[in-house]
Amino acid sequence: GHGSFSNDPKLNSVVGHLLHSSILVPYHGWRISHRTHHQNHGHVENDESWHPLSEKIYRSLDTLTRTLRFILPFPMLAFPFYLWNRSPGKSGSHFDPSSDLFVPTERKDVITSTLSWTAMAAILVGLGFTMGPMQLLKLYGIPYWIFVMWLDGVTYLHHHGHEEKLPWYRGKEWSYLRGGLTTLDRDYGWINNIHHDIGTHVIHHLFPQIPHYHLVEATEAARPVLGKYYREPEQSGPLPFHLVGSLMRSLKKDHYVSDTGDVVYYQTDPELKKNDS
Repeated sequence: GHGSFSNDPKLNSVVGHLLHSSILVPYHGWRISHRTHHQNHGHVENDESWHPLSEKIYRSLDTLTRTLRFILPFPMLAFPFYLWNRSPGKSGSHFDPSSDLFVPTERKDVITSTLSWTAMAAILVGLGFTMGPMQLLKLYGIPYWIFVMWLDGVTYLHHHGHEEKLPWYRGKEWSYLRGGLTTLDRDYGWINNIHHDIGTHVIHHLFPQIPHYHLVEATEAARPVLGKYYREPEQSGPLPFHLVGSLMRSLKKDHYVSDTGDVVYYQTDPELKKNDS
């Protein structure tokens, strides 16, 4: 989806559809919205993935939704629901070619991906009848939800949970560089190699076309150039248990940002914090 797998867009598309459909993700729908995320990261309104809620949108949510959004494990189950409905305050679906996520020239691509997703869903239904629903749950359903929780957790932690508050921008204060520099690198210990060093997230945001096998090398080269603007990740043991604390602290504190201002920081809803404790 980042275009770094191959220089041939058709090959990217074929491999992308096979891999994404297998995990129930519409390839082009996700590719396009993720491109929007990369192009607008750090912008309060225009970012697409785990962006902050403005106070007005936050207050418009019912109490149950507000509570579940910030209490584990519910935020870590969000990805498939995001694909269908996006985030609060945004409308449209990754499956709908007429969604405002897409321009008219992208609609054929979206239809192709939605049909591929539908074919995968039909295969799963067929497997359910063939092997039984419990066997399908064990072989596909549970691994799928583990994948969803890991994906949501990793994505969230690349943009939240630093010890110091990180800014979000509006208007002329936002720029591609400033937005990219508010992403966070994370160390996942042994898992770094399993998911292709995506913990080197700052350089990935600034240059998303860099293939995963050059991300560590590129980060080492960029670190002295970025200087104080690069935030060193906390070193992990063999398994990244330290990130559980970062995740929980952020969910307890990072609830919404002000409706006004061009440089804003997360604020905490004291009522939600009181209920959580």
